[in-house]
Amino acid sequence: MNRKKIVVAGLVLSLIGLWIGFDLGQYFTLAQAKNQQVALQDTIASHPLLSSLLFFALYVTITALSVPGAVIMTLLGAALFGFWWSLLLISFASTLGATLAFLFSRYILRDWVQQRFGHRLAAINTGIEKEGAFYLFTLRLIPIFPFFLVNLLMGLTPISTRRFYLVSQIGMLAGTAIYINAGTQLGQIDTLTGIVSAPVLISLVLLGLFPLIAKAVMTWIKQRRVYAQWKKPEHFDQNMVVIGAGAGGLVSAYIAAAVKAKVTLIERHKMGGDCLNTGCVPSKALIRAAHTMSEITKAHEFGITTGPVTVNFQQVMARVHKVISKIEPHDSVSRYTDLGVNCIQGDATVLSPWEVEVNGQRITTRNIVIATGARPLVPHIPGLDTVNYLTSDSIWGLREQPKRLLVLGGGPIGCELAQSFSRLGSEVTLVEMADQVMIREDSDAAAVVANKLAKDGVNIKTGHKAVSFSSFTNEQGQQIQQAALEDSNGQIVEIEFDAVMVALGRVANVTGFGLEQLGITTTERGTVAVNDYLQTQYPNIFAVGDVAGPFQLTHAAAHQAWYAAVNGLFGQFKKFKTDYSVLPAVTYTAPELARVGLNEKDAIAKGIAFDVVTYGIDDLDRAITDGTDEGFIKVLTPKGKDTILGATIVGHHAGELLAEFTLAMRHGLGLNKILGTVHPYPTMSEAAKYTAGEWKRANAPQGLLTWVKKYHDWMRHEAKQPDTQPPQAHTQSTSASTADVKQNTEAKRA
Repeated sequence: MNRKKIVVAGLVLSLIGLWIGFDLGQYFTLAQAKNQQVALQDTIASHPLLSSLLFFALYVTITALSVPGAVIMTLLGAALFGFWWSLLLISFASTLGATLAFLFSRYILRDWVQQRFGHRLAAINTGIEKEGAFYLFTLRLIPIFPFFLVNLLMGLTPISTRRFYLVSQIGMLAGTAIYINAGTQLGQIDTLTGIVSAPVLISLVLLGLFPLIAKAVMTWIKQRRVYAQWKKPEHFDQNMVVIGAGAGGLVSAYIAAAVKAKVTLIERHKMGGDCLNTGCVPSKALIRAAHTMSEITKAHEFGITTGPVTVNFQQVMARVHKVISKIEPHDSVSRYTDLGVNCIQGDATVLSPWEVEVNGQRITTRNIVIATGARPLVPHIPGLDTVNYLTSDSIWGLREQPKRLLVLGGGPIGCELAQSFSRLGSEVTLVEMADQVMIREDSDAAAVVANKLAKDGVNIKTGHKAVSFSSFTNEQGQQIQQAALEDSNGQIVEIEFDAVMVALGRVANVTGFGLEQLGITTTERGTVAVNDYLQTQYPNIFAVGDVAGPFQLTHAAAHQAWYAAVNGLFGQFKKFKTDYSVLPAVTYTAPELARVGLNEKDAIAKGIAFDVVTYGIDDLDRAITDGTDEGFIKVLTPKGKDTILGATIVGHHAGELLAEFTLAMRHGLGLNKILGTVHPYPTMSEAAKYTAGEWKRANAPQGLLTWVKKYHDWMRHEAKQPDTQPPQAHTQSTSASTADVKQNTEAKRA
């Protein structure tokens, strides 16, 4: 906390201290107000304007300092000034004082609270930003919530000062009027509890619920307006129709069938979507082949001599497709049909919020789940269409290995494939426009991966972008493909290649199947716009996976699918907001880079104060024996606490190591719990325990340990005193020398 904040806090606390120290509260009791009423009325009659200003200032001060007295001031003000004039004075004075208390809280405490507890307040902050006015209005209308507490707590939230003032001015008016009305009969009031009777309190509670009821009514009207142009079927063929059989679609359909709903799953191409056919599965099979080649080249490090080794690229790709075929039954039509899903292959068209057409068949349904995935982004770079370019979809059709491969994009896909092709023998150049590969990750983690890619032969060009491509025939009659790369200084570098891999992201599939006719809203990123429940503007139409974002991960799509299916089938009883707080992600380079929760970039961007604990995997026994002693584990925690805000792991099988931290975060377990868990030796999993041990060492109670050291020193000193030793002490093993033991023994005998 800076000096200015300390001064302001000190001033406020001093004023409150004076109030308590001089017992000023004794002047703001019901009896005192009734005793002073006549004398004050005479003063007001003589000086009405000055009296009003003094009353206003005193009311503002009491409210701003959050000290008792506002209720008595309200009653007395009504008795002294009459209903309407006191209502005007008190309404504005109470709002101004509340706003000052709000600002004191915001200036002194908000930054500290948000830094320390921001990760826990994220959902509350989001809710306040969206619905803060409704929440505040409700609290203002219901007098059972202490107004001073509302002022202080709202100061810690993102609600704007202007909105706080306006909502408070309006929201407190009803309660203020009730107290003022009672105050006009001050002489007849014996206790404050009688002012707000049970019927009045119930009325105020109902009034407080009014904005929430109004919101629900407005939502209902908005929904009716959205559906106005569509005729709802009298009955439905299905409870749910899912369009797209990737991870999100498969899980949505599976859950619907599991709870005995009638569900139809429509896929235009192949079951399993991108993950099975062009994404996760084939890329990991290729990475495995590349890893094998890398292991062979390092065989001499383990004392093994090998002969000449060559790569048969056709066989490598044949195995990739064999792996796809072996996993294919997991996502097959036959399996999902057995599970109770009606699977249809064909092009789906959404005709209305309740109708989908496929293969000439019109299906009516209560809910629709859009799970149409995404496709590789192909940028508009001059000349790109004249060269042999590949994407993450088309690269699996290769049968001849490109001798020179240019990879555009230093994200996860680009890094994984660049390293794999380089290990298999291609000359690979990786181009990334940012100043580091994997820009979303911390620079120290990305640097470990980048160094390993370079060691594997990848030529990394960060700070470069492709500006044009060309294809021509040279003097020898050879077909040449060339890319012009521009660096951050505007200098052009030309690189020749045999194939270029475009890995610059993916574009959501939102057109061509009827969403445009329904007017489904999309975001700036081109994904379908959904709310926290994964609903589009049509509450019965949901979107999951890459088409909805924000994460393009198979397990994220599956995670969303649960929420979409449950909210669609049971939303009339209970809806669940999608929780992304603990979502792991892995880049399958060597070494792997895995993360869950916040990294340092995220925490700094969100203004969250944190501590960092790091453990080097090069110190781990199992990693050393396996020759994989590289990388680290980095964990972020709140200041002085063992709560895990996030974990980043760079190392061999980092994705497997991440599971323990993901589990701990999901269930609120801290580093102390990991430290107290027995891990088998020697395993890579011990790295998690050693990371927790590093945190424990850094947060050891030094003051207590100082006294413990003194205790042990005293115990050693006491051990040397003859009169404190038991008779058999000479037979025990101690830290004393043999001569000392003999001397003590002889002394006892004497």
